[in-house]
Amino acid sequence: MTDLLRHDIDDCGVVTLTLNRPTVHNAFNAELVAALSEAFDRVVEEGARALILTGEGHSFSAGADLNWMRDMAQADESENRDDARRLAAMLRRLDQLPCPTIARVNGHAFGGGVGLIACCDLAVALEYARFGLTEVRLGLIPATISPFVVPRIGVNHARRYMLTGERIDAETAHKIGLITDIVPPGQLDGHIHDLVELLLAGGPKAQARVKSLIRMVCACHDNPEELDRRTSETIAALRVSREGQEGLSAFLAKRAPSWIPETKGTADERG
Repeated sequence: MTDLLRHDIDDCGVVTLTLNRPTVHNAFNAELVAALSEAFDRVVEEGARALILTGEGHSFSAGADLNWMRDMAQADESENRDDARRLAAMLRRLDQLPCPTIARVNGHAFGGGVGLIACCDLAVALEYARFGLTEVRLGLIPATISPFVVPRIGVNHARRYMLTGERIDAETAHKIGLITDIVPPGQLDGHIHDLVELLLAGGPKAQARVKSLIRMVCACHDNPEELDRRTSETIAALRVSREGQEGLSAFLAKRAPSWIPETKGTADERG
């Protein structure tokens, strides 16, 4: 990893990626976008069980770096298009990672920082964190992050907050679905630890298929016959898969399945 992004992995295969530009509130530049893209590829190569994405210091991410924006303002449209496509590809990679992902929102998030949160499966934020889709105040729009933010918060909320650019407090962000949990200072890591414990109890291949299943349901909701066919094929394949057979055998034998580390609880604790 570069100095812009720290990469840590624990004994259970849980990766933590930390945006490491605290002096500029972990704002994106081209180098950080590239580092994140490489890191997400590495997460897949490592077979990570879960990913935690967070920021160093007191901010999660302020979005685009001002110097980066200034440079791109001097570039032509073709260069801007290529630059935006690299950002879009990075976000898409995060959104489609096979392992569960958690945004550890340790502070404020604006613009592209909101996009990162929207690409994660779960998002835990400190109660004082503030959010904003402030691009219109610069004469821009949240175009690259919109494919992830709009489904996350819904069309009505997107219309309001993308048009006004107003700040959003943590309670409102929770209400509109941007974040999944709010915690007071001092409880962020403990809460995420508990979520990771829950995630490690699930079969990793099943969790990857859950994520693809959700995308499939959203894509095929207007075609019920196709959706029924594909969901039936998916569950049939999983029932006869090695992981599915192991999960069922473990349940019947009242033992932990093989994917759970020995320290992660007993069959009785999991019900």
